[in-house]
Amino acid sequence: QVQLVESGGGSVQAGGSLGLSCAASGYTYSSYCMGWFRQAPGKEREGVAAIDEHGSTSYADSVKGRFTISQDNTKNTLYLQMNSLKPEDTAMYYCAAAHGGSWSGGTCYDVNYWGQGTQVTVSA
Repeated sequence: QVQLVESGGGSVQAGGSLGLSCAASGYTYSSYCMGWFRQAPGKEREGVAAIDEHGSTSYADSVKGRFTISQDNTKNTLYLQMNSLKPEDTAMYYCAAAHGGSWSGGTCYDVNYWGQGTQVTVSA
């Protein structure tokens, strides 16, 4: 059974930094896309950053240069380092995993598994 468990959300002032982690268990696919999505109140869920099994990365335009996605395969953990945070980054952030590794623009397609989400709040 695949489980994705996020941690590291919280509240920060604009310009600050936060790091998110996603511990994955039970996921054994050799070809994959793993990524971070976010959903703000009243808005659709959007892809933020994605990474594949080769370590290639992709970002949404809104976070390029500020967010960094990475993975530690020895720990089965996905990370998202968020710097220069803005109030518009406020959202619930979700970890996601998709078989096959299809992705673009910071979005993994055909997500098979979701984490429960962690809240990020950025105050002005």
